[in-house]
Amino acid sequence: MERETKAKTEGVLLLAHGSRVAETEETMGAIKTYVSQELGGVPLEIGFLQFSKTDLRHGLEALIRQGATQIKVIPYFLFNGVHIREDIPAEIAAFAKDRPDITVTLGATLGADPALAKLLVQRIKAL
Repeated sequence: MERETKAKTEGVLLLAHGSRVAETEETMGAIKTYVSQELGGVPLEIGFLQFSKTDLRHGLEALIRQGATQIKVIPYFLFNGVHIREDIPAEIAAFAKDRPDITVTLGATLGADPALAKLLVQRIKAL
């Protein structure tokens, strides 16, 4: 008897720090739109580590409802601080503990990237 294997469906969660300033969520909504245009039909959600009802868990659950079983959490953070090293991995582990059929992987921060440096130069020249 052959074992039936379920196809893995990819999903992406863009995770930002969050802020009490309402425009933060609008900014991430715009980023989501830009990224979605580049990724095509990949299920994509946004989440915030703090100060929002749309938190990490909310974003992961939204992706699972869309059928995602392999979720990439991409931090919209510049540096590998304590949130990236400790807080986010702990939240992901707690979420995934009772979900053996779901794989959640944490990606790298934006960090030092020539594309960001080019954007920074554009901003400098615009002043």
